[in-house]
Amino acid sequence: MKDTVTELLSSALATLQSEGTLPAEQTFSPQVGNTKDKSHGDYACNIALVAAKAAGCPPRQLAEALVERLPQSRAVDKVEIAGPGFINFFMSTASAFSVVETILEQAGEYGRNQNGKGESVQVEFVSANPTGPLHVGHGRGAAIGDCLCRLLEASGYNVTREFYYNDAGAQINNLALSVQARVKGLTPDDSNWPADGYRGDYIVDVAKAYLAGDTVTADDREVTAKADADDLDAIREFAVAYLRREQDLDLKAFGVEFDVYFLESSLYQEGKVEATVERLTANGYTYEQDGALWLRTTEFGDDKDRVMRKKDGGYTYFLPDVAYHLDKWQRGFTTVINEQGADHHSTVTRVRAGLQALKSDIPQGWPDYVLHQMVMVTRSGQEVKISKRAGSYVTLRDLIDEVGRDATRFFLAARRVDSQLTFDIDLARSQTNENPVYYIQYAHARICSVLRKLAAEGVERGWNQCQGDLSRLTLDEEKELANQLARYPELIANSAATREPHHLTHYLRELAGQFHTYYNAHKALVEDVELRDARLSLYLAIRQVIANGLELLGVSAPEEM
Repeated sequence: MKDTVTELLSSALATLQSEGTLPAEQTFSPQVGNTKDKSHGDYACNIALVAAKAAGCPPRQLAEALVERLPQSRAVDKVEIAGPGFINFFMSTASAFSVVETILEQAGEYGRNQNGKGESVQVEFVSANPTGPLHVGHGRGAAIGDCLCRLLEASGYNVTREFYYNDAGAQINNLALSVQARVKGLTPDDSNWPADGYRGDYIVDVAKAYLAGDTVTADDREVTAKADADDLDAIREFAVAYLRREQDLDLKAFGVEFDVYFLESSLYQEGKVEATVERLTANGYTYEQDGALWLRTTEFGDDKDRVMRKKDGGYTYFLPDVAYHLDKWQRGFTTVINEQGADHHSTVTRVRAGLQALKSDIPQGWPDYVLHQMVMVTRSGQEVKISKRAGSYVTLRDLIDEVGRDATRFFLAARRVDSQLTFDIDLARSQTNENPVYYIQYAHARICSVLRKLAAEGVERGWNQCQGDLSRLTLDEEKELANQLARYPELIANSAATREPHHLTHYLRELAGQFHTYYNAHKALVEDVELRDARLSLYLAIRQVIANGLELLGVSAPEEM
């Protein structure tokens, strides 16, 4: 319906341009929004305020001229001018409920669009070091990243999901030393335990598997343990493969899968890190100082230059990141979105500076970043900090085991990414209206229950079958529900464009709330067959939109609860 209003206003603007009231060479794009107060209509537009200067008249006078030139439409009941020149549209009952037929006809496709026109987009997310179980921060990245991918796919983009393994460097060496210590019978309490060793019980599991000669299969390799306590390279290879497999199993339990697993080690093996250094040096953006090799990142907006290669010959973490992103660009991804924790904030400027210094025609501001804030887990009002298996943090698997996949995914995606999130285990486990995922799923299950009751009475109703005279839907609550359903496609498009999945969780919570209020106040299974069928058609449209929205969140839509 918003498109209908936009078209009517565009026609009126074109008429005023042809009459000379507005300049013909200027483009005017009316922005139509939903009203917050329904006494002001269903939709409102401020184009008269925006275009008044070009018209050389007061905004309200221009608004009056626009209203006079609006084409006749059965979709609009009346139009009013408010305040200094806002144009408010009150939609007709017939037009409001046409969305019900549209939803039931399009079913699972309702809300999808082709804004992306098939453009290839790569989304990198989670990208945890293979040194231990995934923690709740990784879980938040997984929920946000996967939901964002689903939203982009629903908006017509060709999405590639990528996981980057930092399987090189000091942390991997600490992992190998920790497993080796366990293999040799040491514990974290022993004086010979590695200074930066990992202490969680999962290290014991890796050590036992290594000594048993187990074979593990990661994404791209199969590794059989040598069971040799002195072969640190063999321990390192086995431990990385073991933990990569464990992380993959956790992600599959979370309903998240990837198209590409990219190893940092491959950048070194294929000479891409060295090639990046040579190119940066050839372009004149590096210099030697204090035995280290520096990159002049200040020439690209950084607050100070950064070390690329340390005195000991090792590279700082951002240099392989530059090589990795050059590889992404060379693979043809003109749009890349990195979903990472907020602790990567300082990386953004450095990576972008390094990419500009390569002079590879990479646009400024590439790639895009979505950075999420930390997660605090609470139980009975107290913060939960430690998992026995991980040793020092709450794992993603802990949450899934405690509250289930649906609640974990919903809660971790439910806030703005730049807001800190408190994950209340008690709330996530509760079956009350205060638990948003339960409340939304219950709305879907309630509608399914009504259909079962109808079937028990001998009346079969298809789940996407529109019946009854929709003009019988005359209640304000019914029209508000229809208007809410009509908002869904725009919400999907905007959430994808702004990379903000949390809007979908808020929308579904609001829709479920409207439905529950309506359900409790007005029966659907009434003796008046026409009214019954009309209300059931509205029910079915609500059920479909809830199912569509939950699918984009990776959350199930149960038929019974």
